Amino acid sequence: MTFPTAAGGPEREPSTAGEPDRELRTAVGGSDREPNSAVDRSDREPSTVVGGSDREPSTVVGGSDREPSTVVGGSDRELRTDPYLGTNVHVVTSRQGRPNLPSSGCPFCVGGREAPEPYDVRSFPNRWPALGEGRCEVVLYTSDHDATFAGLGVDGARRVVDLWAARTTALGSLPDVEFVLVFENRGPEVGATIPHPHGQIYAFDHVPSRPHRRFAAGWRPDPSPGSRLVAEHDGWRCWTDHAPVHPVSLTIAPDERVATLAELDNAGRTSLAALFVDVVGRLDRLYDRPLPYMMWINQALPQVAGRYDEPWLNIEIVSPWRAAGVSRFIAAAEVACEEYFNPVHPGDLAARLRALAEDRAG
Repeated sequence: MTFPTAAGGPEREPSTAGEPDRELRTAVGGSDREPNSAVDRSDREPSTVVGGSDREPSTVVGGSDREPSTVVGGSDRELRTDPYLGTNVHVVTSRQGRPNLPSSGCPFCVGGREAPEPYDVRSFPNRWPALGEGRCEVVLYTSDHDATFAGLGVDGARRVVDLWAARTTALGSLPDVEFVLVFENRGPEVGATIPHPHGQIYAFDHVPSRPHRRFAAGWRPDPSPGSRLVAEHDGWRCWTDHAPVHPVSLTIAPDERVATLAELDNAGRTSLAALFVDVVGRLDRLYDRPLPYMMWINQALPQVAGRYDEPWLNIEIVSPWRAAGVSRFIAAAEVACEEYFNPVHPGDLAARLRALAEDRAG
């Protein structure tokens, strides 16, 4: 039995009775802890995408965090920075009043408030933007309210990938944007209250701390995940993470480096769609029910790519479930110390997901 101390090292076999069930894994590139993000919705008129910036970031240096930082983007929105930890906090008081559930019907179904006309995929400005007007969008994956991402099939998923890429390019071309985050919160367990298949996009005027640390550390796909490999398809691979914070923690990446979704060629986009459908289908079969998860895409726009050593596009998927319907909560000691205690071994999880291949969705 071997115990790894760095990513890419030897991976121990899944634990069996009588074997130690814990190991110390050294994190690479900083902390992996992710905050939950709630899906946004609202009942006010859609905002207009604005080409310029209406705010400048503020930074509190060496002072007390009891003093407010400069108000940015209006009286309801300000960016505060912890003077000791450097953590950015967006205080957006207008979001406190957003509705928790649709008042009547699904706004994303055809004929609903956000989808007046038939569509295959669709994006539109978020009515309750966390980052300001024109910086937050909602992406609808399908007009079918009861669909799952796996149920879209490769063709449907390819349309979503194309829209992700198109909106990355459009938002990334705004003069003050440095980072475009494509993400999804799926299921009420991670904050989603509208079950219609959808995700979101945020456009930041800076590269946030976690993706910056990953890029700066020279993140690369794990060259030998061994027992943690879940699936691969035409130049793309998926594996469970070496030092996972969450019970389910997967990474998807291409074998050949690209920095953004927009750089993927036709074959690359189709291969990503196929692997994504396969992986999400396995996740939904893991507990024989739709798995709540958070997904996000790490990509470096052309205007910042030169700051890093060949940044590599990658997708992360995490779920709080450690068993069917049972969430693992990030506890006080973990939040306090940024050291985590995960009851699920990544090799065990990968083996279970590999075993679901014969039931792959078409």
